[in-house]
Amino acid sequence: MSFDAVIIPGGGVCDDGRLTDWAAQRFDCAVAIQPEGPFIALSGGTPHKSAPVFEAYAGAKYLLSLGVPSDRIYTEISSYDTIGNAFFARVQHCDVRSWRRLLVVTSLFHMPRTEAIFRWLFGLAPHAGYELAFEASPDGLMTGELLERRREREAASLAAFLEKADRFRSLAEVHAWMYAGHEAYRAESVANPRPFDPELAGLY
Repeated sequence: MSFDAVIIPGGGVCDDGRLTDWAAQRFDCAVAIQPEGPFIALSGGTPHKSAPVFEAYAGAKYLLSLGVPSDRIYTEISSYDTIGNAFFARVQHCDVRSWRRLLVVTSLFHMPRTEAIFRWLFGLAPHAGYELAFEASPDGLMTGELLERRREREAASLAAFLEKADRFRSLAEVHAWMYAGHEAYRAESVANPRPFDPELAGLY
């Protein structure tokens, strides 16, 4: 199956700016499935780190190292969580370029929440007839207690998302909520960031 674009959500960066091993696996998987792109590398960072690092730029650099031409690589640096990944992938790239057949590649531990959020967000009005497919890269490079803790957090985050998803019917409604009520995007949180939590940072 050929896709109009391949979307890779952010998966964290190391202190030296490299992708985490499990994030790099996502890009390896994406290129193996469809080497020609276009590829959309997502995420400005995560609020669980002390300062955001542009994960999408680290992803773009990694794609270049794999031999992907630069004109096949698109970045998105506005998002700080998976809801933002989906929202900005759609409004910054897919809606604009009429890319409708999409593959989303992420880690196995991240897939249930990713698929739920992307199917929800890309299905909201205005309806554009998106066709989404999903591919999971293995969890092998995140192991042991770290993997178990991340799975637990993913399950809790998915449950929290499902509780509120039915409140929204359009991109406009999501936009209004993100900038008024979402702690990663609302002005109050930007002006007064929450305290840095090193335990959570280690999962991202």
